[in-house]
Amino acid sequence: MNRLLCAAILLASPLAAQGGGAANQRTTGVPGITVDTTGAGALIDQGMNKSQVMKNLQYLTDVIGPRLTGSAAARAANDWTMKQFQGYGADAHLEQWNFGGTWERGPMWMRLVAPRAHDVVAASWAWAPGTGGKPVTGPVVRIDASTPESLDAYKAKVKGAWVMLRPAAMVWNNDGPAMSAADSQRMRAQFRGLQAGPRDSVARARQQHFNADQPFLLRAAGALGILLDAGKEQDLLNMSGSPTRVLPLPQVVVAHEEYAMFDRLLGLGVTPQLQASIQNTLNMKDSVPQWNTVAEIRGTEHPGQVVIVGAHLDSWDLGTGSTDNGTGSMATLEAARIIAQSGLKPKRTIRFILFTGEEEGLIGSRKYAEQHAAEADSIQAVIVLDNGAGAVTGQALQGRPELYGLWRGILAPVHDFNADTVNDAFKGGTDHLSFLPYGVPGFNFNQITRGYNHTHHSQSDTWDKGIDWDLRQASTVMAVSAFELANLTGMIPRGQRNTPPVVAATKVSPELLKTNR
Repeated sequence: MNRLLCAAILLASPLAAQGGGAANQRTTGVPGITVDTTGAGALIDQGMNKSQVMKNLQYLTDVIGPRLTGSAAARAANDWTMKQFQGYGADAHLEQWNFGGTWERGPMWMRLVAPRAHDVVAASWAWAPGTGGKPVTGPVVRIDASTPESLDAYKAKVKGAWVMLRPAAMVWNNDGPAMSAADSQRMRAQFRGLQAGPRDSVARARQQHFNADQPFLLRAAGALGILLDAGKEQDLLNMSGSPTRVLPLPQVVVAHEEYAMFDRLLGLGVTPQLQASIQNTLNMKDSVPQWNTVAEIRGTEHPGQVVIVGAHLDSWDLGTGSTDNGTGSMATLEAARIIAQSGLKPKRTIRFILFTGEEEGLIGSRKYAEQHAAEADSIQAVIVLDNGAGAVTGQALQGRPELYGLWRGILAPVHDFNADTVNDAFKGGTDHLSFLPYGVPGFNFNQITRGYNHTHHSQSDTWDKGIDWDLRQASTVMAVSAFELANLTGMIPRGQRNTPPVVAATKVSPELLKTNR
């Protein structure tokens, strides 16, 4: 038996028996706020010894499968999780929001036909069209199209061609020698080069406008499509896309090994020839209804004040969306079960939200935060789990170092699970960000990586990547954290307020929207 699981069993009984009292009160360094750890043992017992999280993860991934926002499977996941929350004793419902349009992946193949025959590992980018119902063939070219001037210089080369816009990514061979300091520096420099952009606001706006126009300019020049390097090892693919940026021509993510080979062939003066057939379906209505699954355990003393526990339910569709973010979603569902079935009653309402539309730009959580903006000052905090299958290691303070003592106190009961480290990291890319502009304290737990960068958005993101103990631990940490946040003696000070980002389609020059090949 795992050493930490033994510790959980030993801890559960005495902690569960604790009543309130000074022994369970922890100071936080935040005026007027102390942490009450009463009842943590009952939550730990439920989470570590009576877990249903792996069973639920298997149903979500193996039975319902990938949950691309706008798909029937995404709605099936909404309905199933709502019923699960209700079965665990929480009030649950679906909240509608409107999505820009749906995209459905169809059959696709891509083949190298010269200088030799070879099937290419590749997948269509989301919210990109197909090849018009027939195979198309053309050479591969690599050009610099990073500015209007460079694209003009290469425009003649792209007609009838598959276009590579960057050199191959630097993907390290883990079976080879260890990376040297020079290798690390070269990789960092390449990454910085991809991230770099104009610092002047006018120049930055001009570059952003060109970036929006770029695929339309390539289409107008006669390109067959754009090729992207997946940037992962061992033929793993990558995926993204959004109805806020519908592409006018095929865009294909190609396994790194294939993309790098095309680049090497071009370096030898040999032009690869590719043939591809891509069938996708776009349904770009002005608004398509989508849903977030919302459940509550009502507070006994301050029911109008809310702790939000969340994750995103949607996924990409190459795998079955386990580590991104079935694990976080099922930990959220499990946290609700843990609290509801522990017999404990929170003082504030705990609201569990499974967002959709996260992969397309945090759209579901942004719409939720916007629709509930009037309630922002009554939201104690938002806590999210969205970094893969690994156990929680602690909390990132999201630029709020004054809350260090608060989170040390909240995580004290899970010290034996190695989950109580606190750092001042600012974590991006997931749903807690949608609440920060409203001043709501928002946090995304730190986790052990467990190969997350390999599995996420790839065809390898499947149920077997989940780890039983890690997911029990993460669910338990979320439940303990949510319950203690609900029972704090006061409200956490608000963060800095900013103008919330607007969910809107990328603006493209009107004359390019009318251009057809």
